[in-house]
Amino acid sequence: MPHEDPHAWPSPSGRPGRPGPTSSAQNPGVQSPGVQSPGLPPSDAADDAPEPTAAPVAGSPTASGSPTASGSPTTTPRPSPRRGGTWALVGGTAVVSALVASVATVGILTSSPEPSAAPQPSTSLSQVSDPAPTLESVPSWQEVVDAVAPSVVAISVDSRFGGSQGSGVIIDTEGLVLTNNHVVETGVRGAIDVVLHDGRVLAAEIVGLDATTDLAVLRLVDPPADLQAATLGDSDAVRVGQPVMAVGNPLGLAGTVTTGVVSAVDRPTVTRGAREPVVVNAIQLDAAVNPGNSGGPLFDAGGRVIGINSSIATLSGGAAGSIGLGFAIPVNLAKHVAEQLVDSGRAQHAFLGVTLADGTAEVDGVVRQGAVVGDVVPGSPAHEAGLAGGDVIIAIDGRPVASGESLTGYVRARAVGQESVLTYVRDGVEHEVTVTLAARDEGRTVRG
Repeated sequence: MPHEDPHAWPSPSGRPGRPGPTSSAQNPGVQSPGVQSPGLPPSDAADDAPEPTAAPVAGSPTASGSPTASGSPTTTPRPSPRRGGTWALVGGTAVVSALVASVATVGILTSSPEPSAAPQPSTSLSQVSDPAPTLESVPSWQEVVDAVAPSVVAISVDSRFGGSQGSGVIIDTEGLVLTNNHVVETGVRGAIDVVLHDGRVLAAEIVGLDATTDLAVLRLVDPPADLQAATLGDSDAVRVGQPVMAVGNPLGLAGTVTTGVVSAVDRPTVTRGAREPVVVNAIQLDAAVNPGNSGGPLFDAGGRVIGINSSIATLSGGAAGSIGLGFAIPVNLAKHVAEQLVDSGRAQHAFLGVTLADGTAEVDGVVRQGAVVGDVVPGSPAHEAGLAGGDVIIAIDGRPVASGESLTGYVRARAVGQESVLTYVRDGVEHEVTVTLAARDEGRTVRG
């Protein structure tokens, strides 16, 4: 039976032909449909990593993907496989996994200890977004590399659970580094080293971890005075087709640069986290990213960070590596989470209060994709707004919602207390309602 979903959980990935991108925090190898995160495996580690599968998504209504409450006659479960961001459960199809590399064993990923962070001064987005010159007109990628390379770091974690390698980006001249949670989470009880572009190795400590968005912030223990922080851009301004550059530490090859274009935006990806699925409406790119790129920056042609590389699609049964389908966490979400982690070591997440399944609704003779509401949590923002089982949400703040994952990603990218306008269909009639997103109870465990 379904359980409540504090965000807006997608339907379970177990329905036929509907694997979600799955992530393994320390998983370089992929053997079945899912999503892989780029970190770096030692030569003997791939076989030890957990296999990314289309793991059940917490809070899903039913295994069939249908809402538990009886829906309206205009609502139908979507046939699978779904186009536009899905990978069918057949050999040779694409899968998505975490890009971290590691020597860790499967058991490490069953829990994610919370760090103890000392209180920090309140951090504003301007503090996180400032330094480093911005190139408004760049004649070549060589000039961009020269400008941004000092802000990119390689990260190495060594703990009693094993080791992992990944990438990161300096976001503050005082020594703050932004990366993926799955790169450094085992460092809570281990040692973390950060390697600067010139080869200097510096110790780092965890400021805060957020498993929900797969983001983390480190602080250099003894930061040098000549640190260069990256300029953080605006991911809402990213457009399909624009050129981008990924810089990171793939396979331990620090400072590796690859270029390409944005091939899609708001691409729902679901990767397997240590405690819950990581659902993000990601920036999709065709620049090569590989195990070890996790946590590294995605730059635009002006040298601004527009995303944090975190996962890739690979072929079922094939070796982990780039096939031209990479995914980056939008930098606006990263800024929002990083600010909270620096302030308190923890991040709050917006709560809608529904279970969801993929489906369609017909309005005025036109069939639309959407997220079918199953259960509505009493007292939740969805309940207060009058949403009911069987409603099909087709847009949020004017942005199309194509699936449960899509709506979940949009909700997670929003702030607690933020108002959003939901467009939904009930009994063949389109409606709009404003919801005020509440804070999720982070102590609650949600299982599908």
